[in-house]
Amino acid sequence: MKIKKIFNWLISILAVFFVGIAAYYGISQPNLNASASGGWSSESLSAIRRRGYIKVAVFGDLPPYGWVNSQGKRVGYDVRLARKVAKDMGVKLRFVQVNANNRVDTLNSNKADLVLANFTVTPERKDVVDWAKPYMKVSVGVISPKNAPITKAAQLKNKTVIVTKGTTAENYFTKQNGVKMLKFDSKTQQFNAFKNGRGQALADDNSYLYAWVKNNPKFTVGIKNIGPNQYISPAVKRGNKSLKNWMDKEITKLNAEGFFIYDYNQELKPYFGKEIKPSDIVLPQGNNK
Repeated sequence: MKIKKIFNWLISILAVFFVGIAAYYGISQPNLNASASGGWSSESLSAIRRRGYIKVAVFGDLPPYGWVNSQGKRVGYDVRLARKVAKDMGVKLRFVQVNANNRVDTLNSNKADLVLANFTVTPERKDVVDWAKPYMKVSVGVISPKNAPITKAAQLKNKTVIVTKGTTAENYFTKQNGVKMLKFDSKTQQFNAFKNGRGQALADDNSYLYAWVKNNPKFTVGIKNIGPNQYISPAVKRGNKSLKNWMDKEITKLNAEGFFIYDYNQELKPYFGKEIKPSDIVLPQGNNK
C-alpha cells in the first residue's frame, strides 16, 4: 500500500510540474467545441493553419467537376479550385470524397472543413450550412433519349424521372405533382439506371448534363432550364465565420484574377459542346463584389 501511495504522489507531482511548464510557455489545450464567435473550433481558419492542412469534400464520380481519372488522379473544376484554395491559404490539401446526400453530414461530423462538390445554394440548405460567395451559376436540366425526347415540363407528367438523393433536382421535383421519382445515392448509379431504361428522363444540374450527353450522344438535354436559376458556392460548417469570411475574400480575389475563366477553359470547355460558353457557367466579376 505504501508503494502505491508513493506512486500516486509522484504522479500528482509530475502532473503539477507539466501544467506549470505549459503555463510558463503559453501552451494551452485548444477548445475543439468552442463556437465561432468565441475562441476557435477544430474547423476554423486558425485551427486549419495550425494543423497545416485543409480537408475539402469533393465528388469522385462527377466529370468534369470532380472525379478520379484513369491515372488515379483527382481532377475537375472543383478539384482545381480546391488546390488553389489550399495554396493561397498556405496549407496542404486533403480530399474527402462525398456523395450528394452526405455533404452536410460530412461538414457536421468534422470530416471536412469545406465542401466544393457542385453544391447549390438553396433556402433549405441555408439553415444547415453557411455559404461563401458563389463561383458558378446553374439550374436544373432534364435529359431524355433522342428517340423519345422530352422538351417541355408538361411531358413529364406520369413519367419516371431519375435523380440523385440530396440534389436540387430532387428538391424541385418533390414539389411537382404528377412526376414519379426514382432516387439513387450516387451520380454513377443514377446514370447507369438511366442508360438501362429505368426512367424516361433524368434531372440534375444542367452544367454537367451538357458534358454527359456529349459523351452519350444517344441522349439530349431536352429541357435546359427548369425551375429557378441558382448558384454554386463553397459551404462551411454553420457558425464557422472565420473560414467563411476568408473564402468570401478568396472568391472575390480569384474572380478578379480571372481564375474561374481559366478553370473553365482547363476543366470544363473540353467536355462541353460548342453551344456552351463560359458566361453560361462563370459569374461576371460584378456579381461577386
